[in-house]
Amino acid sequence: MSSRQTVLVLDFGSQYTQLIARRVRELNVFSEIVPHSISLNEIGQSNPAAIILSGGPSSVSSDRAPRFNAGMLDLDIPVLGICYGLQILMDHFGGRVHSDGDGEYGLAMIQHENPGKLLEGVPGQSKVWMSHGDRVEQVPEEWIISARSTNNVVAAVEHLTRPIFGTQFHPEVLHTTEGKRILSNFLFKISDCKPDWTPSSFISETMQRIRKTAGNKTVLCGVSGGVDSAVVAKLLDRAIGNQSKAVFVDHGLLRKNEGKYISGTLQSALEIPIEHCDYSERFLKQLRGVSDPEKKRSVIGEQFIRSFEHIAEQNNGFDFLAQGTLYPDVIESGGALGTADVIKSHHNVGGLPAEVGFLLIEPLRELFKDEVRDVGRKLGIPDIILGRHPFPGPGLAVRIIGEVTPKRLNTLREADDIFIQTLNERGIYDEIWQAFCVLIPVKTVGVMGDQRTYENLISLRAVTSVDGMTADWYRMPHDILNEISNRIVNSVTGVNRVVYDISSKPPSTIEWE
Repeated sequence: MSSRQTVLVLDFGSQYTQLIARRVRELNVFSEIVPHSISLNEIGQSNPAAIILSGGPSSVSSDRAPRFNAGMLDLDIPVLGICYGLQILMDHFGGRVHSDGDGEYGLAMIQHENPGKLLEGVPGQSKVWMSHGDRVEQVPEEWIISARSTNNVVAAVEHLTRPIFGTQFHPEVLHTTEGKRILSNFLFKISDCKPDWTPSSFISETMQRIRKTAGNKTVLCGVSGGVDSAVVAKLLDRAIGNQSKAVFVDHGLLRKNEGKYISGTLQSALEIPIEHCDYSERFLKQLRGVSDPEKKRSVIGEQFIRSFEHIAEQNNGFDFLAQGTLYPDVIESGGALGTADVIKSHHNVGGLPAEVGFLLIEPLRELFKDEVRDVGRKLGIPDIILGRHPFPGPGLAVRIIGEVTPKRLNTLREADDIFIQTLNERGIYDEIWQAFCVLIPVKTVGVMGDQRTYENLISLRAVTSVDGMTADWYRMPHDILNEISNRIVNSVTGVNRVVYDISSKPPSTIEWE
């Protein structure tokens, strides 16, 4: 049983919910996102040190406004309501929340009235990030106003006798200049949290859990070439040694020379034997005629499991299958919150078949990507491995719009290789969170030499991010874009046009499918 402290983040649908959880973790306190409808029993089982109510798009006056179990306010657990979270607290305690059509969006200034505990150490005036339509018109009895915005909107409140607080602004957003101090006040001065969520504590706790779960049984660990599965393989090797077997299932949907990288550079860096198992024909056969992206992920997820089952049969069986599932995978597949929309099914979460012949071990299931890299560094994995851009489990299948064919795969491989090579040669690869090509098999007219061509379109995608939950498009220098485009069009058969994707996440996702 884990002894670490937990902060529960109740999700009311805010675009910043994941950011709240991340900011808490950056202060070395473990946080977990849960549905706003979480029961008192579930809260009791989590034994949280604090609870944060997220923002959300709803109005408390709406009949469909999401609610929470008010009994949690009687548990003597510190509570912080942010934006909608503040408004629902005000409404619950008898205050008045009103909408006059004039919201606050973007940067604003707040001024202290009664700074109190939450704003301790915060300058009398500071910049904050607002994003609300409704506002608090009247504060309930036994509550004080800590700060107002220069627009005379209630910006922060706290209860006189109970550890319940609220901010109309978003302290989790970097534009709120004192946001880190405010969250620190809530976590450490009000909630008495201990900053014990560190890579070292995670490794120690996770290795104990792996040993307890596995006992004397065997674990099959799928290694894809990416950061996540590499860290999982290293954790398992540290925890149970030869009880774990690392295998690389080649599904035929990989980048150029990826197999050589895994059997060479990766195997050497991890100091773990990795068995190469080629199942590419099976995967490509099952993908024949499939164009729907969710169906692709489902087919690939099932084929991974069937491949692992086949490997197990040839090795006298395995009891567990270890995967590099991350927290964003779970969230985007709708698995973390229960009520969350499925953004896309991940092949190792929502894409798994109903019947799986293994028990699953997912040591990284509660981590964000940057946390995985921190754990990897603590395990001694070199940066040449940890610095690689994320690569989706379904591989190039979700970077080809429509049906996956050998010809399309070859076209995309060559274009993608040129893209990544150029980024490395120009010294900007490490400035980018993720970069890749997308093949759009929609014919466009072009001219090459004196010939009219009617060939495919390649889109370049490059984004900056910290954890993949949000991302901004990378401002690629024009001369580098020009070089990449020329090299692809001149070298890759079947491509006569290259475009650059300048969409951020949200509203777009990083991958196209």
